[in-house]
Amino acid sequence: MRDELRYDPAGPVLITGGYGLVGAELARLVATDLPDRGLLLTGRTPANGATLARELGAEVRRWDLDAPEPFAAAVSAVVSCVNDPGDRVLRAAVAAGVPYVDITRWTARVQRAATVAALLRPTAPVLLSSAWMGGVSTLVAASLADRLGGADRVETAVRWDMADRSGADSVEFMDRLGLDFEVVEDGRRRLVGPLSGARTVRIGADPTTVARLDTPEQYTLPLTLGTTTAATRIGFSSAAATRGLLALRRTGFFRWAGGARWTPARRALLHSPGSGGTARFRVDLAHGPRTAAVTVSDGLGQCHLTAVGALLGLRRVLGADGADPVPGVSFPELTPRPAAVPEALAALGVELTEAAA
Repeated sequence: MRDELRYDPAGPVLITGGYGLVGAELARLVATDLPDRGLLLTGRTPANGATLARELGAEVRRWDLDAPEPFAAAVSAVVSCVNDPGDRVLRAAVAAGVPYVDITRWTARVQRAATVAALLRPTAPVLLSSAWMGGVSTLVAASLADRLGGADRVETAVRWDMADRSGADSVEFMDRLGLDFEVVEDGRRRLVGPLSGARTVRIGADPTTVARLDTPEQYTLPLTLGTTTAATRIGFSSAAATRGLLALRRTGFFRWAGGARWTPARRALLHSPGSGGTARFRVDLAHGPRTAAVTVSDGLGQCHLTAVGALLGLRRVLGADGADPVPGVSFPELTPRPAAVPEALAALGVELTEAAA
């Protein structure tokens, strides 16, 4: 038997991983923003979502993507907030013509998802929104490109708050520091190493040392906005932690310790979640001689900011953002209303501050 979703325009919004850190934030946002939709939350252990379900008047059910038992439901949209390595959720949604948003894939899996979805010929929107913070980074880039009339160069610098909450999927997203990846620089494709190209960038009030990280927007922006350079770098609120990772890179640790045996050690280096912090990153964009830069901050942390990106994606595939939804594969930066992005983010508690380019 296979998973069977059915499209019901009056049905609930299905959130896979719906009571995890990001899923729970998104569920609360959807309950407030789209109160008439209803919510269906799924995961491996429904008992863990029972309290949240009672809080929101939602239904919670088991859908373990690693287990063989099939899943069936009638829903109005799907947001995937948990890794879907076998594309089960994607295939089920596309087969049923259900609008779909995915925020959990690293670059190689975004590429695969785009191919899988295109081959299945979707009749509903398929939004692959795994750019930084659920696609918020590329929405901001689209807004700046709209202001400047184009985008030749987009550089994103992330300040990861060591005090912030984070889940296992966040660590899996970053745990590829031994693998080179392809980028576009000055119109040419080349391979770069993770944690290479270190530089210091002012992100808000804080000078932060940042270095290269493999993220999907470096793949999508040259295709969607026509950028000739797309670069994303990450640094940590602890300068010592950043220096330590850069030192480990120089020793070759992430290459020779890339196997399963070393997974706990690698992830311990990357995952020391706290009780809450501020999510902050900066986007610099250039088009010809014109430049613009914005710092994006969310005092409720990265889980909330990622959920904000997911909510904006959900609005888009449902046509709740004021534009008609378009069937087929798309990415956040192809938003039909880029000029509305700052206002939409501000209304959800996300602060955009102009920065010196």
